[in-house]
Amino acid sequence: MRSFRRGLQLLCALLALSAAPWAAAASDAVEDKLANGLRVIVKPDRRAPVAVMLLLYKVGSVDEVTGVTGVAHVLEHMMFKGTASVPAGEYSRLIAAAGGRDNAFTSNDLTGYFAALQKSELELALRLEADRMANLTLSPEEFAKEIKVVMEERRLRTDDRPRSLVYEQLMAAALTAHPYRNPIIGWMNDLENMRVEDAREFYRHWYAPDNATLIVVGDVDPAQVVALAGKHFGGIPSRSLPVRKPQEEPPQLGAKRVTVKAPAELPYVMMVFRAPALRDAERDTEPYALEMLAAVLDGSQAARLNRTLVRKERIASAADAGYDGIARGSGFFYLSATPTPGKSAAEVEAGLRREMAKIIEHGVTQEELERAKAQAVAQHVYERDSMLAQARQIASLEAAGISHRTVDLQLRKLREVTAEQVRDVARKYFRDDALTIATLDPQPLAGVKRKPPPPGLKHVQ
Repeated sequence: MRSFRRGLQLLCALLALSAAPWAAAASDAVEDKLANGLRVIVKPDRRAPVAVMLLLYKVGSVDEVTGVTGVAHVLEHMMFKGTASVPAGEYSRLIAAAGGRDNAFTSNDLTGYFAALQKSELELALRLEADRMANLTLSPEEFAKEIKVVMEERRLRTDDRPRSLVYEQLMAAALTAHPYRNPIIGWMNDLENMRVEDAREFYRHWYAPDNATLIVVGDVDPAQVVALAGKHFGGIPSRSLPVRKPQEEPPQLGAKRVTVKAPAELPYVMMVFRAPALRDAERDTEPYALEMLAAVLDGSQAARLNRTLVRKERIASAADAGYDGIARGSGFFYLSATPTPGKSAAEVEAGLRREMAKIIEHGVTQEELERAKAQAVAQHVYERDSMLAQARQIASLEAAGISHRTVDLQLRKLREVTAEQVRDVARKYFRDDALTIATLDPQPLAGVKRKPPPPGLKHVQ
């Protein structure tokens, strides 16, 4: 069934490549700005009588300071803990009573709060969101309870997950100065010593209309949405935001290695090298070539890593590649693999290196590049099937300083990538002196118990 779905996606993507009937989708969005600085982006989607509201704050873990890592994520939790007029837990109850669902997420670069509901109930979501932008209670009692939930979340999603620990240690080793080296959920010691005043200060500094963008996707009238935004958010005063200083990572001066010892069944290897993030959607070329490089390596069952390391050589049970190029900071290119039983971490690392060396020396074929393009375009196109995915895509781009109106331009630039460009970025960025490698050294599993999720883990990250 999975092979059939992949084939169907590939066929649809190839049709999209030639016909591109969706080419005008991004241009349908309407933008406005309130007097207090709140940006409003409305993207009509008439397929169902539904609306998705996403309030983006351009603040994330990258804006934290030493000693309070994780505070952006903790504040995300506290945003559900009540205002003067809406008690703790009431926000979600009201959205659910209206037939909707809500959630939130924190990333390196942004924090987002969203609700999906029947379009006639959109004003309810806007009213509640505006209320907690201006009137969050942040009571010490609620904070004391919620910080324990966050610490348990860290144990569940990081400390008890060997691969999450590998990723965390990989980034901490790969970066020296840039805040991306810190985990979004925060270091446990910082969480243990965090106080409600830390969250209150972060809220006071960053949760302001002139640091926010209201995104609405759905069966809505843009003029009415802008009017509702003015009605509920317009009275919130703008604020003098902290000055963001440049945060440039110094050059890496040699390969770095880290070993993580944790209970696990098999070893695991993860490699990362810094790569350029997308800055100018029109003029940049390397980010698009890097995305195609990732797709050639890991875009389908026929991609190189799966075809060679998993099916042919059988040294890996899974092998992956990925490029993260939408970011306020640096971009990153990742390679990872899990050895099959009896094979070592060193063998899969050597396998990953061999596959990269082949591309550096011989390049990629036009056939596999076209297949990778079709898969990559399919992923972008199918994201538009979901209103929430559309809203999150807009949020990610805008937080990174890239206009959401460049989505179709980005698809066109992906289709224009050449095999030579893919080979060039592999040669330029896959260098030992710029590489960081983390290896999981599996420890005995005896006596290790996996805990169920604690109550309160409602949000996503």
